[in-house]
Amino acid sequence: MKKLIIALLALACLTACSSQPPQPAPTEKPKPKPPEFDTGRVAMQRLYVTARGWAQDAQPFRLQSQATPDSNGHDGKSAVWRAAFASAAGGGVKPYTWVGTDAVEGFSRGVTPGAEESYSPTNTTTQIFDLVYLKVDTDQALKLAQQHGGDKVLEKTPDTPVTYILDWSKSPLALVWHVVYGASRDDAKLVVDVKAGSGDFMRVEK
Repeated sequence: MKKLIIALLALACLTACSSQPPQPAPTEKPKPKPPEFDTGRVAMQRLYVTARGWAQDAQPFRLQSQATPDSNGHDGKSAVWRAAFASAAGGGVKPYTWVGTDAVEGFSRGVTPGAEESYSPTNTTTQIFDLVYLKVDTDQALKLAQQHGGDKVLEKTPDTPVTYILDWSKSPLALVWHVVYGASRDDAKLVVDVKAGSGDFMRVEK
C-alpha cells in the first residue's frame, strides 16, 4: 500500500511538471527600416497633399533637398525634402519637411509641418507657382547639369553632394531647378539652372 501511494505521488508530480506552460522563445529585434529616397517631383506631390490639409488654396513657392550621410544626391534623389507653401486666403506661409531616413537628428520619418508665418503676395522671395509647370524631375535636371560642368566637379571631388532647389524665376519667367554641387548655394562649386517645365538648359550661375 505504501508503495502504491509513493507511486501515485510520483506520477502526480510528473504530471504537474509536464503541464507547465512552455517558455516563450526569445523575440528577435526588428530589423532597421531601410532609407527611402525620392526625386523632387515625387516629394513635392507628397508634401503638396499634406499642405492642402492646412489650406485648400496652398501653393508652393520653394522646394529644397538636403544631403544626408546616406543620400548624396548623385542619382537625382534625396532622403530629405523641404517645401514651403503659401495661402493667399489665409494670409500665411507654412513649411513642411519629408524625411525618409533615420539619419536626420530631430526629425522622424514622414512629413513634419513647421510653424506658420504671415504671407505677403508682394514678397519676391515667396512667389508661388502652380504644379502644372513642374514637368521635369530632378534626375533629368541632373543629367543636363552634368553636361554643363557637373561631371567635371564630381570627377575631381566625388564626395561633393548634389542638392536641388526649385523656385520661380522672374528673368525669364519660368520654374527653375537649381542643381547645386555642394551642401548649400553659398559654398557650391557649381550651380546649373534647368527649366522645370521644358527641361532646357538655362544658365550656369557659378
